[in-house]
Amino acid sequence: MAKANTAFMKPLNLSPDLEAVVGKGPLPRSEVVKKLWAYIRDNKLQDATNKRNINADAKLKAVFGGKAVVNMFEMTKLVAKHLS
Repeated sequence: MAKANTAFMKPLNLSPDLEAVVGKGPLPRSEVVKKLWAYIRDNKLQDATNKRNINADAKLKAVFGGKAVVNMFEMTKLVAKHLS
């Protein structure tokens, strides 16, 4: 049986902006993404016509570097800047 990638499951420190969205850290990257999508769904921030786009509210704009609309692939790169 293959061993789980421990680097992927390692808890990371979160920036204050990211903690405002997903809660207190440290959290593994997978958990951050899971909580981020839950926040997006709960607040209905996914674009209705193009499901790949996220319409940022005030909290997400801080995480997304001030961008109002971000696609899901760009989101991962922007969130990575808030993990250490």
